Amino acid sequence: MIITPLEIPDILLIQPGFHEDERGFFLETYREEAYSAVSIGPRFVQDNHSNSKLGTLRGMHYQIKQAQGKLLSVVRGSIYDVCVDLRASSPTFTQWVGIELNDDHHEQLWIPPGFAHGFYVLSPIADVTYKVTNYYSREFERVLHWKDPTINIHWPLIDNQPPLLSPKDAEGKWLNEVEKFP
Repeated sequence: MIITPLEIPDILLIQPGFHEDERGFFLETYREEAYSAVSIGPRFVQDNHSNSKLGTLRGMHYQIKQAQGKLLSVVRGSIYDVCVDLRASSPTFTQWVGIELNDDHHEQLWIPPGFAHGFYVLSPIADVTYKVTNYYSREFERVLHWKDPTINIHWPLIDNQPPLLSPKDAEGKWLNEVEKFP
């Protein structure tokens, strides 16, 4: 397993061991002792799977209480994944990092609690799975607007067309309106 911190060093790109031959491939997607040894976790309580079509943008989601760490993988397709630091005490507060993830490289992304998270689908279909460290709670869910001008995320929108959004994501709040972490 190779672990690379991104521009915000708390966001980790993980390249698990990968074995391929004429039959296909084998990939160990999670092994508790290996991940906890590098402070990924501490434990996962829920697995999620989303399926999205080309041009869909999901995000920027977070839970203000019952904050979730996420271990994310793309099992089919390609996405542009974005994390925004909403931890007021962090030296990278309000900064964002974006990275393309796809099913060719089998990389994972560790997003610790305290970040808004979202992704944009670059392929005809994308299946994204993620393990989370806390249970989903509608009561504590918050949405940072995907196009907040203060954050200024550079989304790779296909043909500069507006993304496909859920009503919840379309009504996300601006940075100066959202609750932040200590």
